[in-house]
Amino acid sequence: MTTKFLGMKDFRQNMSQYTSQANKKKIKFIILRKNIPVLEITPIDEKEYAYTKLSRELEESEKQIKDGKFYTQEEAMKEFGLI
Repeated sequence: MTTKFLGMKDFRQNMSQYTSQANKKKIKFIILRKNIPVLEITPIDEKEYAYTKLSRELEESEKQIKDGKFYTQEEAMKEFGLI
């Protein structure tokens, strides 16, 4: 992945162009304010994003189970009218 540095003013004026480039050309942009890095713009890998989202949902599910907030299979089936 290529890394490019941009000034804040240039980034603000051409934000859509740079975000499009980041996704299409796999470029990481470091945004500078007075020559100090303040932001990093990187393309999102769809598979990595899906994995991260699933991981967070599983963590939340495990927490709910620990707290006793769950349904048994029988309760779920009754709720959906399957038995």
